[in-house]
Amino acid sequence: MSADGSAADSHPQRRIDPKMLELLVCPLTKGPLDLDEDGEWLTSRKAKLRFPVRDGIPILLADEAQPIGD
Repeated sequence: MSADGSAADSHPQRRIDPKMLELLVCPLTKGPLDLDEDGEWLTSRKAKLRFPVRDGIPILLADEAQPIGD
């Protein structure tokens, strides 16, 4: 948020490089990961988990993963 309390839309959002995304795999299943539209989560369908992306950096730690529904 900005100093006035509004969302800070003026800062460019850091994104994962598409070439790096092709190389990333789930740390548990070694299967592919899908990036959500907002660029905030990488999803492993096989593991049924999602991993956060913070400041454009994927956090591929099992302790940071969240379960997803079917």
